[in-house]
Amino acid sequence: MDEFGVYAVFGVNGPPQRLLRAEGSCRVCVAVPPSVRQVVLFSSGQWGDRVCVNAELNDADRTPITIGKLTPYNRCLSWEQWEEETWTDSVTLNVALEGGDLTKADWSEPELILAVKEYTPKDTVAPVAARDLKGKRKRKRDRAAEEEDDNKVPKTEEEENTSSDSSEEKATPVRKIRGQTKCGQKLFSGGAAGETQGIVGKTPPQSAARTKSRQAKTPTQTAPLLSPSGRWGQTLCPIDAQTAILIGGQGARMQFCKDPMWKLCTEDLSWVAAETLAEGPTPEARIGHTAIYDSDSKRIFVFGGSKNKKWFNDVHILDTQSWKWTMVEARGNVPPLAYHSCSMFRGELFVLGGVFPRPNPEPDGCSDSLYIFDPQLSVWYQPIVTGDQPSPRSGHSACVMQERKIYVFGGWDTPVCYNDMYMLDLGLMEFSAVKTTGKAPSPRSWHGSAVLSDTKFLIHGGYNGNNALSDAFVFDIDTNSWTEVTLPQLSVPRAGHSIVTMETAGCSRFPEDVEVNAGSVGNTLLVFGGGDNEGNFYSDLTTVAVEELLAAIQRG
Repeated sequence: MDEFGVYAVFGVNGPPQRLLRAEGSCRVCVAVPPSVRQVVLFSSGQWGDRVCVNAELNDADRTPITIGKLTPYNRCLSWEQWEEETWTDSVTLNVALEGGDLTKADWSEPELILAVKEYTPKDTVAPVAARDLKGKRKRKRDRAAEEEDDNKVPKTEEEENTSSDSSEEKATPVRKIRGQTKCGQKLFSGGAAGETQGIVGKTPPQSAARTKSRQAKTPTQTAPLLSPSGRWGQTLCPIDAQTAILIGGQGARMQFCKDPMWKLCTEDLSWVAAETLAEGPTPEARIGHTAIYDSDSKRIFVFGGSKNKKWFNDVHILDTQSWKWTMVEARGNVPPLAYHSCSMFRGELFVLGGVFPRPNPEPDGCSDSLYIFDPQLSVWYQPIVTGDQPSPRSGHSACVMQERKIYVFGGWDTPVCYNDMYMLDLGLMEFSAVKTTGKAPSPRSWHGSAVLSDTKFLIHGGYNGNNALSDAFVFDIDTNSWTEVTLPQLSVPRAGHSIVTMETAGCSRFPEDVEVNAGSVGNTLLVFGGGDNEGNFYSDLTTVAVEELLAAIQRG
């Protein structure tokens, strides 16, 4: 079968139904039979110059429940009702083709296919009923109200299944919690969030921060995106001095980003959509995962994360030389984890903490265990660790210093936020609590961290259970001291964002009062995305010269 087509299977016993064909409409909407609890979407035949097929499951109010994308390298999607908590009995499947010959396409309205009987194939297209057209006009009148709903912040994974006495639920970045009262009232870790509305994909005010990218278009727009959509819970992974790879993330209304993978070029701070650039099966949409680059093997390792009520313990590897994804069939046991930390040391992945799911209906718990993945043997193992080990937590940070120590800061374990510091000696495999001096950051999780030098690393922003934070602190491992730094580029409250340091050529993008010679190479701090607990998910890219940060420490 060489002719291109997109097919769907509704229910475990249903036959394939053709939705899109080589010649025909580029968009279609299918009513899912009420008793169906599983949907499979797949393509068949030669893709040619077709780019992808966007897919959405929508509820009765046409609110996206979950999204996905077929590509020439990822030709099948599946959904199950018990993985999607908002699945109702009035679900529609919307698919739209991008690329190929679209000259005859009519993008004004999708065609509507009505499934008359469950498990009965139906290729004919039914005309849109008059009441449907009226419904569309009504939806246009109500669009303003719907857009307000779009900007509510989703809930966090750790809280979504946490039980309490209150029945009220509000949105936070991944999961829902009922009535959390301590350190968990709004955004990324504890409960209610997003009562005030904002703009999805918003760039912070220029007066508050110096942003370095255009405002991103929202995923629902048909125009090609020039930069990533607003999101939190993603990873930004540098692979060389000029390139970083953005993977995953989630925006408003708990929607996983339709543009999950981007390549950032630091020479001109430009973005390139990269999902279709790599061959092989791409990781399923997720947040709270980790992505780390091994400079020796030139590979990115993606581990864990979550999608709604689904946790992952898979390992995906992107070879940045061949640009091919592979999924590892690993031996050994590691639990599904999200919001853990992952550090690379001597070619192995050190995974600490995180949220792991317990059997329903018990709430989720946090891990205090250390797991190591050996890529050479494709095996997970737990090392023997001594000393004063950190308590269970998630949303913490971990910085590898001087290639022999991992510093662990902060995190969250319902209902407590932490601001303690632990150090793991990688030679002795011994944990110790670090006694610090100076003004320490307040308790927080989902903050950003980055290594600035051999002896210093940065902590910025995060979530304290009520608010997103905008402060920044530098820790010196030689003196075990904290220093608070204040810079306009880091003044916007955000959590669930990404911070990395990269070597970039000196250019005029650095602040005027920072001396950087033209043509020289220096370290630059890059801050991307995150949310502010007020309904805003950022798509901006902010740069700060590390020299400026270090100078601010001296001034402080």
